[in-house]
Formats: sequence, C-alpha cells, structure tokens
Amino acid sequence: MQMKKGWALNRRWLTPYLFLLPALVVLSLTVFWPALQAFYLSFTRYEYDLTQAPQWTGLENFRRLWGDRVFWQTMGNTIVYLLGVVPILVIVPLGLAILVNQKIRGVRWFRAAYYTPVVISMVVAGIAWKWLYAGNGLLNQLLKLVGVSTGVPWLTSPQLALFSVMVVTVWKGLGYYMVIYLAGLQAIPSDLYEAAAIDGSDGVQKHWDITVPLMKPYLLLVAVISAISATKVFEEVYIMTQGGPRNSSKTIVYYLYEQAFGELEMSYACTIGLVLFLIIFSLSILNLKLGQLRGQNG
Repeated sequence: MQMKKGWALNRRWLTPYLFLLPALVVLSLTVFWPALQAFYLSFTRYEYDLTQAPQWTGLENFRRLWGDRVFWQTMGNTIVYLLGVVPILVIVPLGLAILVNQKIRGVRWFRAAYYTPVVISMVVAGIAWKWLYAGNGLLNQLLKLVGVSTGVPWLTSPQLALFSVMVVTVWKGLGYYMVIYLAGLQAIPSDLYEAAAIDGSDGVQKHWDITVPLMKPYLLLVAVISAISATKVFEEVYIMTQGGPRNSSKTIVYYLYEQAFGELEMSYACTIGLVLFLIIFSLSILNLKLGQLRGQNG
C-alpha cells in the first residue's frame, strides 16, 4: 500500500515534466546548445576556412573588440537608436490606446488601421519606405511642392540615415504597443473616472491622475520590450541602408551579421553576439528589479 502511494506521488510529480520534455528537447537543440557553442567559439579562432577545427585563443577576440573602432561606432549607433525609438514607443502608443478606447462609432476601424503596419512584413515595409525616401520619392516630391527644391538625402546622408530608419521602426511598432496598452485600459474600472470627474479631475487631467499610475506595469513592459527590440534591430538597416553611409546607420546586430556571413569570421561574430546577449540580459534583469521594487512599494 505504501509503495502504491509513493508511486502515485512520484507520478504526479513527474507528469508536468513529461509534458514539458518535448519543448525542452526542441529548445535544447535549437537555442541552448547553439548558445553554448557560440559562447565557446567566442574564445577561439574560427574563420575563413570553416572546415578546420576552432583553435583556442582565450581573450584575443575580446581584446580585438576593445580596439575595434567600427564596433564602438555601431555601439554608439545602437544607443542612439535606443534613446530615439524607445521614448516614442512608450508614450505615443498610450495616447493612441486612449483614443481608440473611446466608445464612438467606427472605433474598430481605427484600431485596425493603427494595427495594420504590425502585420505587414518588415521586408515589404522597408522596401516601401525606401521608395518613399528615394531622391524622386513621394517625400521629396512633397517637399519640392512646398519649396524645398533639392529634396532631402534621407538614406544617403550620414546625419539622417539612422533617424530615417528609426521612423520605420516607430511606424511599425505603434500598433503593437497600442494593443498592449488597450488591454490595460480596458481593465481599469469606469467608476474610477466617474469618481474623478466628481472631484473635478476631468479631460486630460483624469488620465494623469488615474490612467498613468494604473498603467505603470504596462509602461514598464513596453519600455523593456521596445528597448530589447531596438537593441536587436536588423531588418530595417539591412533593407534600407545596409549600414551606410560610412557606417552611420550600422547597428550591433548588423555588424555581427556582416562579420559572420560577409567576412566569415565566426569566432569574432560570436564575441559580438556575447556582448549583445549581456546587454539584453541586463535589460531583462533591470525589468525584473523594477517590477519587484514596484511590487514592494505597491
């Protein structure tokens, strides 16, 4: 009897892990094992002739990375990208979510219109925006109509290329983060707004007094997700500028891709990837710490 009871307890304990086992196997083969290999390769010399075995070099790749001017330029570009994109993607979608949360006729069409860029492939979006930014594209044609006869070198100017790509990232992400905020807004009881109106807090003030404090978890979530996405930006750069002109729009991920598949320097690319992993890991830890602090204060 005791043995049967022990077997039943063990079976109940093992059953969840048996259901998780297929997913763990797939993740191990496609994520964990390649990640461990990349970590190992970052301490080796593995380039050009990929049929040869990697040679252990210790910290040589990291010393090279420390003195790599292009890497630090791409790091600076990524930080500028982060600081330029994240605040907009945190603030503007909240305003859109408040607008489309109103009970007015046709609001569902507005929600669909704002969300449409999210479902468009980044390749298609990048090509379309590249046409808009072209010398004889729609944007320059409109500028010529208002008196800017020479047009603007959106993607060929070192000063403008990175910011032009940022616009595409913002345009593509507004609808996605708007939906996250919309879910949070619909969870706020309407009684709170009615009570605030009685106390004299109405219009924009009610959102400052009620909406923003109650939406803090969603604001934090969007900030972290958009920061990680901005750090990993690749498709827009690859399609629209390919890192140019003069590396002015080259980001860390694009530089990693260039080293791995352009120069076939796999070990050096893995070193760059390790640095990128540490940055994203730090952002994730920051998210957890801020969430815990908010939980303690709330």
